[in-house]
Amino acid sequence: MGNKLYVGNLPYSVGDSELHQTFSRFGAVTSAKVMMDRDTGRSKGFGFVEMGSDAEAQAAISGMNGQSLGGRSCVVNEARPMEPRPPRSGGGGYGGGGGRSGGGGYGSGGGGGRSEGGFRSPYGAGPRGRSGGGGYGGGSSGSY
Repeated sequence: MGNKLYVGNLPYSVGDSELHQTFSRFGAVTSAKVMMDRDTGRSKGFGFVEMGSDAEAQAAISGMNGQSLGGRSCVVNEARPMEPRPPRSGGGGYGGGGGRSGGGGYGSGGGGGRSEGGFRSPYGAGPRGRSGGGGYGGGSSGSY
C-alpha cells in the first residue's frame, strides 16, 4: 500500500491548507494538494494527500472515507497512478479528427465534381494526402 491518497468529492471551498489540516489528525502530512482547473482557477473537487507512512495513510482512509467535509461526504482511497489517456481527437483543421466521409477534405476529389465555393487546399490533396472519394463535392465524376 502506498502513502499517497486520493481525496474526492471535496467542496469547491476547500484549499490545500484545509486539506493538510484535516488529514494531519491521522499523522504527518508530507503534502496536500487540491487540483485546480487551469482555465477558471477553481477547485476541481478532488485532491491528493501524501502521508508520512503507510500506517498513517491507512488510518486516514479509515478515518476520513465517507466523512463529511464542508457538507459533502468525501471519498478517500489509495491514489492509483494516472492511466495513460488517448490523445485528444477533434479540433485541428479541416477534416482532422476522423471520418468526414472517406478520403480528402473539402472538395479534393479525383477530377470531375464541382468543389463547393471553389475551395482548394493550399496543402495538397487534403489532410489525409489522398485523392479520390472527395469530401464535400469532390466526386470521381459527375458533370454539372
